[in-house]
Amino acid sequence: MFSIPGKSPVSITPAAERQIARLMAAQSASGLRIGLKKGGCAGMEYTIDLVTEPKPGDDHIERDGAHVYVAPEAALFLLGTQMD
Repeated sequence: MFSIPGKSPVSITPAAERQIARLMAAQSASGLRIGLKKGGCAGMEYTIDLVTEPKPGDDHIERDGAHVYVAPEAALFLLGTQMD
């Protein structure tokens, strides 16, 4: 929706890859999903949830077995973000 073609909105460090993969295995999840919801002092909050499947339209970032899904409405706000 708001992503740049060919560019992931989020980059993932090797340490984050290992942690995400460990959480996925422990919870039998297919990945970690980053989204938005209303709240917080700026009017929105980021959400991070383990999921069994992505939602339609999610960006998918995969690194060494770690899967991160980014909700379309969150992609614009996350461009250039690094997970560590």
